[in-house]
Amino acid sequence: MIGLVALLSSALTVVGMDRVGDRIAASLQAERRLARYAVLSTEASTFLVVAAEAIQSGLPPEARAARLSPAAADLDRTFDLMRADLAAAVDEAAALGLAEQSRRASQGIAIARMEALFRTARAGLASDTRDRERLQGVLNGFAHAFDPLLNEAVGDEIRTRDAILTRIAALRRSLTGLALAVAALAALMVGGFYLGLLRPQFDRLDRVRQATRRIGAGDFAPDLPERTADEIGQLFAETNRAATALARDRARLNDTIRARTEDLRAANAALARIDADRRRFFADISHELRTPLTVILMEAELGLKGAAAPQDAFATIQARAQRLSRRIDDLLRVARSESGRIELCPEPMDLRIALAEALAETRAELEAAGLEVTVVPGSALRATGDPNWVRQVIAGLARNVLRHAREGGRVAFSVGPEAGYGCVRVVDNGPGIPQKDRARVLERFGRGSAAPPGEGFGIGLALARWVLEQQGGHIAIESPVPDGFRLGTAPGTLVGAYVPLVD
Repeated sequence: MIGLVALLSSALTVVGMDRVGDRIAASLQAERRLARYAVLSTEASTFLVVAAEAIQSGLPPEARAARLSPAAADLDRTFDLMRADLAAAVDEAAALGLAEQSRRASQGIAIARMEALFRTARAGLASDTRDRERLQGVLNGFAHAFDPLLNEAVGDEIRTRDAILTRIAALRRSLTGLALAVAALAALMVGGFYLGLLRPQFDRLDRVRQATRRIGAGDFAPDLPERTADEIGQLFAETNRAATALARDRARLNDTIRARTEDLRAANAALARIDADRRRFFADISHELRTPLTVILMEAELGLKGAAAPQDAFATIQARAQRLSRRIDDLLRVARSESGRIELCPEPMDLRIALAEALAETRAELEAAGLEVTVVPGSALRATGDPNWVRQVIAGLARNVLRHAREGGRVAFSVGPEAGYGCVRVVDNGPGIPQKDRARVLERFGRGSAAPPGEGFGIGLALARWVLEQQGGHIAIESPVPDGFRLGTAPGTLVGAYVPLVD
């Protein structure tokens, strides 16, 4: 009997919740459609304001259309969403009958008329005419016709929502009455069984409850009696076994927690380093971009005031602008490499030619900095890579020497095969890279610990590494420079750019 009452209560709950859920969902959909109408009203007002301003400003047709485009795009998107909402509402009304479906579908007429008014107004405002009165007439016609249609549609949605809420209230009253009847029946039956059957078992269950409390407090020796084989006796036995297992697992869990805590500390330290790199990167950007801009502005001001040597001012402006352009190019290359937008086109190429083109681009900068340039091109070496990007990698390595090792006074370039790869080596006579910094300088925004502020963003070697690895190659750093490649007494650095040889 108790089982039958439980089944009845479950069926009542399932059916009632299903119906209430359907009506609540329909009510929420109506509220969402009302919110969509509010958005539509706001966007239509924005469109009117933008159009009125464009008309009063006397903009030409192209500029007027461009000015209206963002507001028109918002309205197009909202109309699309409203049609989708209406289609969903029609599908939801299938359970309410054909009449309700037809009534909701008829709301699409108002939406279609509003959209037609909008498209007509947009076409009229985007026409080639410059007649303000004509354009104002188009705008006034749209405003006067659109508002009544919007109010009518909002009114229909409000009536739909109110009808749904009324049905929810009626269903709630019916379900409440049925639930009270089932509850009364269950109370009568449970009262009879409780006194004769259940109460004696509750005492045994109280012992289990007290035992679980002790286990929760860390006492894993509840010692429950296992004399009987009924369900509660089996529960006693399982509780005892669970307490024994928990005592055994607690030590392992503590060890795991300690290990995970150490992992979290390491992860937090890594995040702190990343955050520090991010702050330093933005500080470097500010410094690298502000300094040439300040010089450009000062030289331009001097030129405007009639400086005695305007050619010197123009030369300074040109040099600073080129420096600024290189920094912006660096940032663009990094952004494209992180997003995967760099398109590499590997093809057979001669690494000697790539080296020669990179030197033609950078030799003047190297020699102007007082560096003695040595080139050992070797014989023709056919490799598979993107010629343009391989050239940029070599040029970037050359500028890296210019930035970090110019005090060494020498730089050497060579090309040769090595273990199935073609290798372009760039060797300098600078201070070298400490062992602890070698992996870091190949990471995005990573710089050596001794690098002075403002000396680059830490992106050159990371970008070179990415470009080479995308083509099947790699980059290697050796510091100090091994014997046979040394250029002087300083430790120096050897950077090798490896590209796969042609089969």
